[in-house]
Amino acid sequence: MASSGRNSSITHKNLLQSDVLHQYILERSVYPREHEQLKGLRELTMKHARGLMSVPPEEGQLLSMLLKLMNAKKTIEIGVFTGYSLLTTALALPKDGKITAIDIEKSNFEIGLPFIQRAGVENKINFIESAALPVLDKMIQEVKEDDLFDFAFVDADKSNYMEYHERLLKLIRVGGAIAYDNTLWGGSVAVPVDPSHAERFIEGRNLTVKFNDFLAADPRIEISQVCIADGLTICRRII
Repeated sequence: MASSGRNSSITHKNLLQSDVLHQYILERSVYPREHEQLKGLRELTMKHARGLMSVPPEEGQLLSMLLKLMNAKKTIEIGVFTGYSLLTTALALPKDGKITAIDIEKSNFEIGLPFIQRAGVENKINFIESAALPVLDKMIQEVKEDDLFDFAFVDADKSNYMEYHERLLKLIRVGGAIAYDNTLWGGSVAVPVDPSHAERFIEGRNLTVKFNDFLAADPRIEISQVCIADGLTICRRII
């Protein structure tokens, strides 16, 4: 999710060296293959006051490819917003695939629900309106070894990323993956703090730096930090 403390003139999340190159990728390989309901949801979401919180289409395309390469059938999503990444996941999963989607605000999910319904994938989604930690704790108590999840996508409050990580490692199978969004935080993680930035942006940047350091040292996972959109870290559980 994009922080509300970012520069209000920014209209996209893109860390590439040029907007021209970004547009080339979108027009050549992303937009031509974007499902019509994803396109409709993306265009509507960008009219939302917090539209930049949505996963951009090139990142959605990567997530879709990853899910298909893994043959994922059962996933968790923490942080749904209007549901672009959720619809992407639902379209990528097989007919019997299932997603547990958790968000504290159902009203945003309801913006995307008509697109999900028209795409014919609503039956794959179990949406839970709640803070994520209590739901994850309950799932840990109930889940059986043979019923662990294949994949999780996290795009929620950065202050709880470490807490989500510890719980998700108990819910994702060995060999499964967890993807964390916004792990480059507009590129600010690689440079000293700029005091001219909004306080919320700086807080998010500092939390992200701390989380990145934590993941880099975690022996339970393999990681790949991808420079796409606002940064995406893919973690494969190995223990």
